[in-house]
Amino acid sequence: MQGQSKRRAHDIPTGNDRAVAPGDIAHAGVERDEVRDALAAAQTSDKPVMIACRTIIGYGAPNKQGTAATHGSPLGPDEIAAARKQLGWAHPPFVVPEDVLSSWRAAGARGAEAHAAWENRAAKLDKATRGRLADPIDAEAKAAITKATHEIKAKYAAEKPKLATRVSSQQVLEKLMPVTPGLMGGSADLTGSNGTKTALHKPVKPGAFADNYIHYGVREHGMAAAMNGMTLHGGLVPYGGTFLVFTDYCRPSIRLSALMEQRVIYVMTHDSIGLGEDGPTHQPVEHLAALRAMPNLLVLRPADAIETAECWEIALGATKTPSVLALTRQNLPTMRAAGDENRSAKGGYVLAGGDKRDVTLIATGSEVAIAMDAAKLLAEAKIEAAVVSMPSFELFAKQPKAYRDEVLGKAPRIGVEAAMSFGWDRWLGENGVFVGMPGFGASAPIEKLYEHFGITAPKIVAAAKKLIG
Repeated sequence: MQGQSKRRAHDIPTGNDRAVAPGDIAHAGVERDEVRDALAAAQTSDKPVMIACRTIIGYGAPNKQGTAATHGSPLGPDEIAAARKQLGWAHPPFVVPEDVLSSWRAAGARGAEAHAAWENRAAKLDKATRGRLADPIDAEAKAAITKATHEIKAKYAAEKPKLATRVSSQQVLEKLMPVTPGLMGGSADLTGSNGTKTALHKPVKPGAFADNYIHYGVREHGMAAAMNGMTLHGGLVPYGGTFLVFTDYCRPSIRLSALMEQRVIYVMTHDSIGLGEDGPTHQPVEHLAALRAMPNLLVLRPADAIETAECWEIALGATKTPSVLALTRQNLPTMRAAGDENRSAKGGYVLAGGDKRDVTLIATGSEVAIAMDAAKLLAEAKIEAAVVSMPSFELFAKQPKAYRDEVLGKAPRIGVEAAMSFGWDRWLGENGVFVGMPGFGASAPIEKLYEHFGITAPKIVAAAKKLIG
């Protein structure tokens, strides 16, 4: 808190004794005069003021106030009658006295003039601009996004770079920024690690509110909440970054994004034990499962640069659904051909192999490359393996059953993900095998961690041989 007083909070007089100084902690509680005076004092401050409301639970109920009995149970008719007498409240149930009602209505009317002025300005805008206040990605912008996505996919397919998906995400943003109106970036003090800022971004700062990047500081919850506010206002498509493990801090606001059906994009990097030496406190093993459990949330975990471009296109097109892009710290090979179709939009597809298969390897993100290596080893052992890349459980679940059956095939299945197995049973079936994390991670270089936890091509091969007998 700025302007901290050297006095302790309980030494500061409140109510009618003394006006609260800017930067102080004001105390208010059950007395209306104290609450009013504390609020009035706070409004005069040019620094933050914390108002500590010290109250009594069930205040006014003479026989139950201050006890847990007022928390989870009705007071009962006798105690309600006693509380009415104690508080001097003579009005019947559900009746709001006229003086209170008029005061609230007057407060609500204060913004009428400003609201009318806003509506008048909006009415004078051209149709396209008015539309972008509601959704900046109109048909023209959507076509431009698709074109830009095709172009960068073709570039990746030709050059076959080995990139962390956080890096390819940044490169995709470089292409998307010029064609995506209202795209507002940011990061919770991890800009350099998240790859959320491009050369086309200018930070928002005092006196420069028209720019397009926000340094939120170490405030994941505040960042997520602010992005909800931006998209609710209209005219902006906000995205913000942090580490995937810190979705724990963002979770209340992510849940609200999903509940309110708002397009907010969460760029969550360092998405597995692949972040290495930072260790188990920073290695998200349960977070993918937790996010996938949330209704109306797209969890997108791309396997290479091409899927990363496709996932950005999906997120920008999801007008009533927030998205989490789970991106790697470590470099990954480009495995995909380009093509005009956004194959990630179906949630899962056959990346290698086909109808003739002895086993199906299903993987997401960084583990798709490991599954591809395992398929090559299995081929050497005369075992045919199909590799399914599944960047989004949610999108795959929405596909027709016939498509899902075609992709998954009838052969035994092995799931591969550097995370907990929760939620994988739906795709693996009763006899499927999961190759992933048994618990929390550890601190070591990436290669040693994958070897230690058995998330390797030889381990997948061993599991396949055992599974098919």
